[in-house]
Amino acid sequence: MKNVLNLACTLMLVSIFSCNNETTTTTKEESTTAAGGSVGQSGVVDDESQKDVVKVASGSADHTTLVAAIKQAQLVDALTNAGPFTVFAPTNAAFEKLPKETLDNLMKDENREQLQDILQYHVYLGILKEGLLIDGYTYNQVNGGNISISNKDGKIVVNNAANIITSIPASNGVIHVIDAVLLPPTN
Repeated sequence: MKNVLNLACTLMLVSIFSCNNETTTTTKEESTTAAGGSVGQSGVVDDESQKDVVKVASGSADHTTLVAAIKQAQLVDALTNAGPFTVFAPTNAAFEKLPKETLDNLMKDENREQLQDILQYHVYLGILKEGLLIDGYTYNQVNGGNISISNKDGKIVVNNAANIITSIPASNGVIHVIDAVLLPPTN
C-alpha cells in the first residue's frame, strides 16, 4: 500500500512539474503577440464561415484603396469583430475623386487619427438594410458625426453626395457600396 501511495505522489509531482513547464514555455509567435505584434480577431483563420465586412471588401478589386486605408488606420480588428456594422464603402473610383495629395497625406502614420475619423464616419453600429435608409433620416456614425439619407430618382443618396450602388451582406453586417468618399463635417 505504501508503494502505491509513493507511486501516486510521484506521478502527481511529475504531472505538476510538467504542467508548470508547459505554461512557462512560449512559442516565438506567442512572444511576438505579447511584445505588441498582437493578432486580434482579424488573425482568426476561418475559411468556412461567411466573410465579415473586411474580408468581403478585401475580396473586391474595386475596394483596394479602402482596404489599404482600413489597414493603415489600424481598424481591421475592430471591423472583423461581431458588430453588427453597416459600412458605406467607397470604391477606388470614389477615392480617385479626391486630390491625390489629400489621400497620400491621410495614409501617413502621423495622420492616422484623421484617417480613422474619416473611415469611422463610414461606419454605423447596427444593420441598416436598404429598407431602413429612408428619405430624410439621419444616422449617427461611429465617429460621432451624422449622415443624412435622401432618395433621388429612386436612388438612395448619402449626404447628398454618395449614391448607393449595391449592397452586400456580410457575417457581421452589411456593406453599401458608394460612389463618393464621405467627409465628416468639420467642427
